[in-house]
Amino acid sequence: MFKLITDSTADLPVEYLEAHDVGCLPISYILDGVTYGREKQLDWKEFYACMREEGKMPTTSQINPAEAKELLEEYIQTGGAEEILYLAFSSGLSGTCGNIGMAARELMEEHPRVKIRVVDSLSASMGEGLFVHKAVRMRDAGKSMEETARWLEEHVLNFTHVFTVDDLYHLYRGGRVSRTAAVLGSMISIKPKLHVDDEGHLILIGKVRGRKKSLSALVDYMEEKMGSWAEENREDCVFISHGDALEDAEYVRDLIKERFGFRNFLISHIGPTIGAHSGPGTIALFFMGESR
Repeated sequence: MFKLITDSTADLPVEYLEAHDVGCLPISYILDGVTYGREKQLDWKEFYACMREEGKMPTTSQINPAEAKELLEEYIQTGGAEEILYLAFSSGLSGTCGNIGMAARELMEEHPRVKIRVVDSLSASMGEGLFVHKAVRMRDAGKSMEETARWLEEHVLNFTHVFTVDDLYHLYRGGRVSRTAAVLGSMISIKPKLHVDDEGHLILIGKVRGRKKSLSALVDYMEEKMGSWAEENREDCVFISHGDALEDAEYVRDLIKERFGFRNFLISHIGPTIGAHSGPGTIALFFMGESR
């Protein structure tokens, strides 16, 4: 059986990773001059409190090739992995995927018995997590690494993301909206609707006035995009992530239950690496759809 590995940007709960034997490489971030990652971690609630209450602005970095090689080699040397399927954070948002690929090629040259396959999820947060989840199901059903990788690559654009943020300022910092839009939007309670496009970039696709309407708009988008994948979503699992806004995530879950009758959900917080750019109050919805 092959080894599945992903990045911390998949925002999957530790319990999920452990229960399904999924490895996870940490992507670090810097807050108040302190680097957090593999060696040092900050509780996610404390992270969001620093942003929300103290106005602190974290920054992030990517896994470099040397670090990626070192971390992957541990799975080979201590874990005995000879087949590794690495499911990577969107190349449209980070250079991590490319760096993992470089490290994988070097390791396969040094360890001829080892095969490492890197697949670009073109996804972020629990969209990447849903990508991993589908791979887990295929692996556990007895599919080979190649069969699993091929299915994921063929269906990568069916992994649909839609999200809204509570404060436009963090998107302004990341260059997603203008300063004027951020200021005016905050004054008149405009909430953006965004998705991840076919190249794995964050794209603004609409604006809604008011928090509740913005949450309902996520479910509207799901209804528009699911198409023939509706039964797949019903039988498997819909993923929802939040930036320290559990009640709003549960509100979206309940809307989906009421409208579509779905019962299986995985709700988790958005980790600091993604949260540094989306900010507190973000709500994101991930499902299988006809298109992004």
